[in-house]
Amino acid sequence: MSWILLIIAGLFEVGFAACLGKAKETSGATSMYWYAGFIVCLTISMLLLVRATRELPIGTAYAVWTGIGAVGTVLVGIFVFEEPADFWRVFFITTLIASIVGLKVVSH
Repeated sequence: MSWILLIIAGLFEVGFAACLGKAKETSGATSMYWYAGFIVCLTISMLLLVRATRELPIGTAYAVWTGIGAVGTVLVGIFVFEEPADFWRVFFITTLIASIVGLKVVSH
């Protein structure tokens, strides 16, 4: 169950990063809604991370959480914000995914 909570926490980390990106593109009341989404996603992400670390080692949990956030944020950047998806960027994201899976495999 802790791994599921950790994955969901990582997805909410992607959510708060995406909200920051959208807030940067907007102004006025619209940007305030995106900032509110940022705060909600941040809070949920942190609470789930805290919950997951009750059973998982903090080093592993934090590395996986930030890895999910990094990979997800890069993918959102590519697909939503039209950032470049060149070979090296995709290569290193792939190695990051492999590292996250490796941490899961070797964790007890």
